[in-house]
Amino acid sequence: MQKPFDSGLVWFRRDLRTDDNPALCLALRQCRQVFCVFVFDRDILDPLPKADRRVEFIRASLLELDASLRSLAARPEAGLIVRHGVASEVLPSLAQALQVQAVFAAHDYEPQAIARDARVRGRLANLGIALHTCKDHVIFEGREVLTKTGTPYGVFTPYQRAWLTKAHAHPLHIQDPAPLASALAARPAGPSPSVPELHDLGFERTNLAALRIPTGASGAHELFADFFERMDQYHETRDFPAVKGPSYLSVHLRFGTVSIRKLVATALQRSLAGSRGAAVWLSELVWREFYFQILANFPHVCTGAFKPEYDAIRWERGPHAQALFQAWCEGRTGYPLVDAAMLQLNQTGYMHNRLRMVAGSFLVKDLGIDWRWGETYFAEKLNDFDLAANNGGWQWVASSGCDAQPWFRIFNPVSQSEKFDPDGKFIRRYLPQLAALPTAALHAPWKASPLELGAAGIALGRNYPPPLVMHDAARAQTLARYAVVRKNP
Repeated sequence: MQKPFDSGLVWFRRDLRTDDNPALCLALRQCRQVFCVFVFDRDILDPLPKADRRVEFIRASLLELDASLRSLAARPEAGLIVRHGVASEVLPSLAQALQVQAVFAAHDYEPQAIARDARVRGRLANLGIALHTCKDHVIFEGREVLTKTGTPYGVFTPYQRAWLTKAHAHPLHIQDPAPLASALAARPAGPSPSVPELHDLGFERTNLAALRIPTGASGAHELFADFFERMDQYHETRDFPAVKGPSYLSVHLRFGTVSIRKLVATALQRSLAGSRGAAVWLSELVWREFYFQILANFPHVCTGAFKPEYDAIRWERGPHAQALFQAWCEGRTGYPLVDAAMLQLNQTGYMHNRLRMVAGSFLVKDLGIDWRWGETYFAEKLNDFDLAANNGGWQWVASSGCDAQPWFRIFNPVSQSEKFDPDGKFIRRYLPQLAALPTAALHAPWKASPLELGAAGIALGRNYPPPLVMHDAARAQTLARYAVVRKNP
């Protein structure tokens, strides 16, 4: 079959795999020869801390992507072109130098990425080069799942019903690039190896290797194979941070080292076979898509509340608020489960999903701090940071988002601790100074007797802080703070 383009360029972004990669397969079908590029975009990288696990994760995954492209092409001179610069400048320049007629990429839905892609599209058009983008990291995007009146959903449960109906009616199309891989071209002469070292990018090594976080498509495969054996129990284990319950695939979904279609296909098949665990896990994947379509259809959530009346809430301000926020960031709130959660985040770049709700609720509804402060902190620290999910999660705990936790329902950090870390295993892992406390006293050390504290070697205020606030009093303040919402329904 005649191909419309002599040569094309695949621009990898958050789809760092060859397996079931729609942009790659589209380029291979439409071009006689295909080059592949990844750009370390300075607009994204320059504001980051110099030790950032995400950059190290990307670099390790690119090494595997490069090897996968060479293997597919069955020629060692093929592989990935890697550039470091401003993507909207570097990409058009490279496309012109390679004399391609088209550039192919997967859709990206974040406002900064949309603006970047518009600049790239314009500059490519000025060079007579087309930009073709396609859907990849969601099953349904934008306005593909709408209400009967043709409007986007703002409530999850009816969205999920419509999503599942559509998913069952439209079989998932999983693509294999191998039959087309002979079109992969040799990369132009340049530095070898093609993937730069971290220090060449201005970054330092982190504890990623020590944490044994699997990278690349092989890492995603390893994690999914392990989770597959546990999937049927997911609904029973997912809320307990000391238990191996989650799939741990979130960072791989974020950077596209795994195909969302393959995950959903497996979850659908298992749930149809009667697996409750698979059905609950599938529901979590649908939540991810729900937040993507919220971001696409209601972009004001990037800066304000989904429900505008919640922007009238008066949050704590000034030095006292800054001190409370800093204590929360550093795991010094005096509430062990919250502190352990924050230490897990700071030390590993990961936080268990249940704890994201608990820690987030504590910041907003116990300390009275603007949810956007927490959103920004998580955006800096999370390995799996995704704007849509992070924003959706924070607006959920703040009650300002779509289908969010009701404003008057406030997590009690002590009862959450007793329920979801009943033996204190998670707390003891991240707060070893509390390890000798009896479990009954571990969840609220300030309630322990002086004898218990002394026997455990704990002096409140010296090696573990007293509570920043008392929950009951903080709850009353929050109900008063949110009264403005009642006045402006």
